[in-house]
Amino acid sequence: MPGALPTSPLPRHAPQAALLADGRLHLQDGPIDLIIEANGTAEAVHAAYAAAAERFAGLLDELCDELPALRAPAAPDASPLRGPVARRMWAAVRPFAAEHFITPMAAVAGAVAQEILAAMVRPGLARAYVNNGGDIALHLSQGESFRIGLVDRPDQPSLTGTAVVDHDSPARGIATSGWRGRSFSLGIADAVTILAPDAAMADAAATIVANAVDLPGRRDIVRVPAESLQPDNDLGARRVTRAVPLLAPEERAQALDTGLACAHHLVRRGLICAAALHLQGETVAIGPGLLQSFPATRRAASPEAPQHRLPQHQQGRTHA
Repeated sequence: MPGALPTSPLPRHAPQAALLADGRLHLQDGPIDLIIEANGTAEAVHAAYAAAAERFAGLLDELCDELPALRAPAAPDASPLRGPVARRMWAAVRPFAAEHFITPMAAVAGAVAQEILAAMVRPGLARAYVNNGGDIALHLSQGESFRIGLVDRPDQPSLTGTAVVDHDSPARGIATSGWRGRSFSLGIADAVTILAPDAAMADAAATIVANAVDLPGRRDIVRVPAESLQPDNDLGARRVTRAVPLLAPEERAQALDTGLACAHHLVRRGLICAAALHLQGETVAIGPGLLQSFPATRRAASPEAPQHRLPQHQQGRTHA
């Protein structure tokens, strides 16, 4: 679910920008923490990093200026927002507004990554990514690709699989949501990783699909009002998942199949390219961008769309 933005009127430290020892760029301001890497000519990379730092300055303040509207439920009508990142957030969640509760904050991390990447792209830049806490925007020129590392649990990250995104793929954004992650979820998925045409849409869709992986009738799933954990969040009294008991195989299958149906629906609408849904050692996945990473399967492909049910330690969260 959505990331947090500060509400305090107290002065903040200026945004921080630094080159890491491996040549990547680190940008940080309050809750926004970006790792950026660009490849290409030295001139293009230098200019891209300078442009990223320049666009990053003041971006958090832009979002905070519109925070009440960003925390309000989205509606499928004209955007009330002004700033480019805020409008990108709204555009990403708008396709879900008629059927689901969602606010623009569900797309904040992906929209920020996408905005910074857009400022960087220029001739001579072969490829680049902006990683905002696991929500990633990608740039790829002809002949270039990224191999994306996947982990099965955000709270216990270890590399367990890979997916390749190349120039010909429609995917340019990757995001993960789930109850074990850094933000809130209404569902019980350990992790849902989405590949989508852009990072903001991947972020919003990951929220929707992760919420759909659920067993509403299980009373021993621990859920608490979001406002009891973070008073200024956009979910208010909605109950978010804090603990999930060990589930029987048929319960895992039921919850995953509900989430998978949601993911299929989003693929058919053209909103996402691929999805991997993980719950207690089992994963279902659709879309060739993820399936090529998981050769071992436990379920035949569905006639509706490519689908694999995968063994433990072969699924998960995404990093560039």
